Amino acid sequence: MDFSMIFEAQLTDPTPERERRLLLDSVEQAVYGEEMGFDRVWAVEHHGLERYAHMTASEIFLTWVAARTSRIRIGHGVVCMPFKYNHPVRVAERAGMLDTLSGGRLDLGGGRGSTRMEMGMYGVDPSDTYPQLEESLRFLAGAWRADQVDWHTDLLDVGPAKILPRPVQTPHPPLYMACSKRDTVELAAELGVGALVMGFAGPEEVKTMYDLYQRTIETRGGDRLVSTETNDRFVALCPTIVLDDGDRALRIGARGQRFFAEAIAHWYGNGPAPSEDTEDDDNIAALARDKEALVAKLSEANIPARPQDTGAFNAEHAYGTADYAIEYVQRLADIGVDEIMCLIQMGTVPQEACLETIRQWGEKVIPHFRAEGGRA
Repeated sequence: MDFSMIFEAQLTDPTPERERRLLLDSVEQAVYGEEMGFDRVWAVEHHGLERYAHMTASEIFLTWVAARTSRIRIGHGVVCMPFKYNHPVRVAERAGMLDTLSGGRLDLGGGRGSTRMEMGMYGVDPSDTYPQLEESLRFLAGAWRADQVDWHTDLLDVGPAKILPRPVQTPHPPLYMACSKRDTVELAAELGVGALVMGFAGPEEVKTMYDLYQRTIETRGGDRLVSTETNDRFVALCPTIVLDDGDRALRIGARGQRFFAEAIAHWYGNGPAPSEDTEDDDNIAALARDKEALVAKLSEANIPARPQDTGAFNAEHAYGTADYAIEYVQRLADIGVDEIMCLIQMGTVPQEACLETIRQWGEKVIPHFRAEGGRA
């Protein structure tokens, strides 16, 4: 089982100075993650989502991290792949360059970039997002195999042309897909790409997603595979703050989780901007109230409350001591997940708490699962 970190680059009270500090702090966390034994860092791609995600040019962030490290894998999780965000040829060129400069350490995921803000900024038609995401993944897997690409479909017309540079990993870097819903988990399995699962709702929902992913793999016919090289890895999100003082870790984690949940509700559901001055609040209770209000609102509209809608309003994650984090991670390990993707950097979490969490995972949590005879 691998261990990784994911960076949204969340920011309270945005100013240019604080934004610069945030990005440099995130690099520091990623570099320290290599020292502490993490296997991979992931960086999202979002556009215009102030406070929620200032990670807009992820390939530049990841190149900066790659230049400061030597071992840890570099995960672009994920590239917005509808063509008006990133033309498939440009994705292939940037990914080839990053894989080359990092010495073959790139993992590449695809996503839809589906908020109203992002689609409006780039003029993306929502109905295009799924077919163009699949076409991009298929194009990448094919383009990197040949000396010259000659690609002509109803969606994409490229070539004959050369895609330069070619990646170090052959035939191409491992491919993944962002999965926040059960139907996208099923799609990832059908396409033969890894699933990056946003498991905010907790281990029970992760197990449901994992079982669906495995069932789909077992029954797929192969006609939708995007490459002959399948990547059937299941990666599960694990929000975490770990400190010697478990109660303080829970308070910091719950506050960060509230900021994260409210930011999601703001950008994906047109809710109010996330609360920032909540240090003295009972953030666990606030999350519960927000969840109840959302369920009631959905009920009034005769819409069932799904885990992907309400899951972020949940502080029952790896917030506490290292021993508690080990117990939580074991629940995910028992499910069978291939990688634990730690969410540490949230808008209200101070840098010192992020770095201490990384240290605690590196010195206590990760070694527990790698020790000889360890259950995982």
